[in-house]
Amino acid sequence: MKIEHYSFGRIIIDDKTYTTDVIIYPGRVDSSWWRKEGHYLQIVDLADVINAKPEILIIGTGYSGVMQVPKETITHLESRGIEVHVARTEKAVEMFNKLQKDKIVVAALHLTC
Repeated sequence: MKIEHYSFGRIIIDDKTYTTDVIIYPGRVDSSWWRKEGHYLQIVDLADVINAKPEILIIGTGYSGVMQVPKETITHLESRGIEVHVARTEKAVEMFNKLQKDKIVVAALHLTC
């Protein structure tokens, strides 16, 4: 999967446009991702990601980086053997396109704020 473009509230993945937050898994995109508390990422919000057992999870915190990722969320993911990268979504997109060529990577991307 390749992210071709990202701008505030809009992302193009493999020629398809999405205007909602997404989780990108190898071979598929979940465009119905919704967090329990909109701008606060909790473990419960990533249950499907954990079950997918990626080597790397890239978290995009939004255009301006508003979505918070608590330390306990990162620690829990790391305890499951998942390498975690957190960045504003624009940078997260760059990381995903680079890292997914050689590793099993999932990206959870907040598209606005």
